Amino acid sequence: MADTERYDIIIAGAGLSGAAFALAAAQAGLKVVLVDPQPFSAQLAPTFDGRSTAVAFSTFRMLDALGLGQSLRPHACRMDHILVTDGRRPGAASRSASPAFLRFDADEIGGRTGGEPLGYMVENRRIRVALAEAVTAAGIEVRAPASVASVQTDAGKATVTLADGATLIASLVVGAEGRGSTVRRAAGIDTVGWAYGQSGVVATVRLGRDHGNVAHEYFLPSGPFAILPLTDQRASLVWTETTRRAEALRDASDAAFQSHLMRRFGDFLEDVTVEGPRFVYPLSLSLAEKIVAPRIALIGDAAHGVHPVAGQGLNMGLKDAAALAEVLAEAARLGEDIGAETVLERYARWRRFDTAALAAGFDAFVRLFSNDIAPVRIARDLGMAAVNRIGPLRRAFMQEAGGATGDLPKLLRGEAV
Repeated sequence: MADTERYDIIIAGAGLSGAAFALAAAQAGLKVVLVDPQPFSAQLAPTFDGRSTAVAFSTFRMLDALGLGQSLRPHACRMDHILVTDGRRPGAASRSASPAFLRFDADEIGGRTGGEPLGYMVENRRIRVALAEAVTAAGIEVRAPASVASVQTDAGKATVTLADGATLIASLVVGAEGRGSTVRRAAGIDTVGWAYGQSGVVATVRLGRDHGNVAHEYFLPSGPFAILPLTDQRASLVWTETTRRAEALRDASDAAFQSHLMRRFGDFLEDVTVEGPRFVYPLSLSLAEKIVAPRIALIGDAAHGVHPVAGQGLNMGLKDAAALAEVLAEAARLGEDIGAETVLERYARWRRFDTAALAAGFDAFVRLFSNDIAPVRIARDLGMAAVNRIGPLRRAFMQEAGGATGDLPKLLRGEAV
């Protein structure tokens, strides 16, 4: 292979957003290469990523349009109901509804969504496998393990030097390698954000009874606790604690973790057994001050890392991928330089407001619910009761969560780029 290779787009990061963007761009006829420090096979190991994602129904349309639907469907669990409870401990949703209670039902918006659920719960490792298969089938070049050492841009091109000395040249470099993005740093783009001092403990459990496709979210003083339905009578638990407690829970013996879990949530969970390893993910907010620079665009967590309270991080990243791919495909069809500032600014304009509004909303949500101050508790309980009783407002929330509002990229409408 020659020392210097030419492409239309170099994508740093072959994770979920990067791989999905590569597929979309390749479908539009652009020549792309994925660069990732992890061997591709390592991303497929069950121990690599223990999380499950609430995939909005519009995002699932995108995965379908990229050709992943068939392989993902057997592993996707419908979320037909979401119960949100405010309380000092879980269990309220299994008793009669208190005012501090929200219930979302897919049937309420079924007429507008064609019977779609509120979303699908899919284990991240299943999405990674489906993406890897599709990337391989599409013949997309993957350089892994390989890492970006430097990025230089000039008026006509971007030059990426890899750690092994290889040089890649393209019209555009896309940073999709997460919060510590090398591409973002190379572009001189700063981030704003803060740590929450909390971490999410993630574990998969087998349930003693059918979950009925119901997702439960409890807002407790220490942070949210979610029970999210998976296939095969399993659920993903996301248990928010202070980082120190979360790490102690991860490192505890299986028996100690099970006993902590049952002591805290046993009334509600009944007969559960923990399956597989436990994972801890520190929670923070990180927003790039810009998402484009000369010959550089950012997508996914490189552009915005948000609190997982609403499970929207991956949905936001895939929406970035869909919007950027569409902008670049149209530019290429018109004979424009896909790395030109005017082209990239179209992408930035499309995503800027949505990203900032969602990030601010999640941050406010976390601060509102992760405390036990009486006046705040009363205010939020009144708010939840109001939303629960006002049908149009409740339906608007569901449409928003499903990602079906606003100026949607073609992929999120289920159409090819």
